[in-house]
Amino acid sequence: MQTVKKLFNLDASLANELELVAKTLKKSQKEVVENALDFYFDHTDGIIADKVSEEIARGKMRVYESHEVYKELGIDL
Repeated sequence: MQTVKKLFNLDASLANELELVAKTLKKSQKEVVENALDFYFDHTDGIIADKVSEEIARGKMRVYESHEVYKELGIDL
């Protein structure tokens, strides 16, 4: 997988906790951050799914049948 370098600042207490957790788990800080972000994104996926479901139920978002989408895009199956 391709990697991308990201630079960001952390609050000092959060940076210290990251260092402590990484040492305790015998993992790199990069691994701890990646695992934390994976966990967070999985969690927010559920929140987003709930929001989309709510908007569909309220009629604010429309769900299209696959054949409608294919027709609109000019795809013959």
